[in-house]
Amino acid sequence: MKVTKLSGFPEYLPAERIVEQHFLDVIRETFELHGFTSLETRAVEPVERLLGKGGDADKEIYGVTRLADEGGQASSRDVALGLHFDLTVPFARFVLENAGRLTFPYRRYQIQKVWRGERPQEGRYREFTQADIDVVDVGELSAHFEAEMPLVVAEVFAKLPIGRMTIQVNNRKIPEGFYKGIGIEDVAGTLRIVDKLDKVGPDKVAAQLREAGRTDEQAAQCLALAAIRTEDLSFVDRVRALGVEHPTLDEGLDALAAVIRTGLENAPGAMVADLKIARGLDYYTGTVYETQLEGHESWGSFCSGGRYDALASDGRTTYPGVGISIGVSRLLGLLLSQGLVTASRATPAAVLVAVVEEDSRRASDAVARALRARGIPCEVAPTAAKFGKQIRYADRRGIPFVWFPGDGTGPGPGDQVKDIRSGDQVDADPQTWSPPAEDLRPSVGAPAPSP
Repeated sequence: MKVTKLSGFPEYLPAERIVEQHFLDVIRETFELHGFTSLETRAVEPVERLLGKGGDADKEIYGVTRLADEGGQASSRDVALGLHFDLTVPFARFVLENAGRLTFPYRRYQIQKVWRGERPQEGRYREFTQADIDVVDVGELSAHFEAEMPLVVAEVFAKLPIGRMTIQVNNRKIPEGFYKGIGIEDVAGTLRIVDKLDKVGPDKVAAQLREAGRTDEQAAQCLALAAIRTEDLSFVDRVRALGVEHPTLDEGLDALAAVIRTGLENAPGAMVADLKIARGLDYYTGTVYETQLEGHESWGSFCSGGRYDALASDGRTTYPGVGISIGVSRLLGLLLSQGLVTASRATPAAVLVAVVEEDSRRASDAVARALRARGIPCEVAPTAAKFGKQIRYADRRGIPFVWFPGDGTGPGPGDQVKDIRSGDQVDADPQTWSPPAEDLRPSVGAPAPSP
């Protein structure tokens, strides 16, 4: 039967999977360095809860159907379930269910698959991996956490071989206060139109603003605010120069200035104040983030998030939070498809232990055990072919070293190891020999330039 590829569900070849694992390891280790604790939630949530997130969630959800119970019939008591389309909804539910057992402020990271029923295209999938961090507190959440989020992801990106990532930061109170200061009350509607700037350009945005009832002067002011982008605190003076006053605008400028100031002190060049960034019109209430790869801005954002003053609520207690999410599969899909990142080999093995003859395979297994006990990844040759064929097998796999057992009775005198790249072959003892540090594990980085 012919196998038909199912679009929107990425699956990686061995070398690509090594790249993915490297990215996930760097992300996890960095999150843990900042004290975030790991969380994994179930894959499904009641559809009713997923729909409660707002927006077009009902168009994104994959429903889950239990075909039958033990008696062969679906139960009428079954709750309609759907696969989660982000990690925020299950996180909010987890906080509510476990508030009495959590220590606040609760810092968690979550690296999991999510599912969305959208049309697959480059960089957009039906199943993909996200990596989130959030801080949530009870009642009030300190503003300094809003500055911490982009610093953590800036550290992640600095460790990955991806070039420069720019984190664009805004505060929702800035456009809200500004719009109200020029007489616009429909803040959300105006933001939705201005948010199309990168897609349709300023002329069409201005036209849509006028169609929505804004005056020519209001439309011009909205575009002037959205055009402000600075790498330092000068955005404050540029906004002030527009001559608009409102208390909410003052709050937003102060909050964004605090975030950018922290960025300048701790991660110079990683953040920019970009006043056209909107994000999550239904739930973000303070600082918002988007992230682009320099030189590939047309790919859009790979990392986004913001502050939400009501992540969860049980009717008596409100849990505000701030978080940021890295679209791991989206980033990897585009990097791999463009050949911008690669692994040095398609296997973790650094050594292939040759087999002299099948009767002596136990001796080769003993060498492999000794190497593995010292943390050296290796595999034993699949067949006792001629050594030339075993070397070619290692070369095809990308394994840099081949180990030749001496007398075939076990690790001991006469063992040699060959670097098949250079041809160098030396005597070796599996109790003491180690490959160069750079060969112990596959490396991940930009591909070497063509000669």
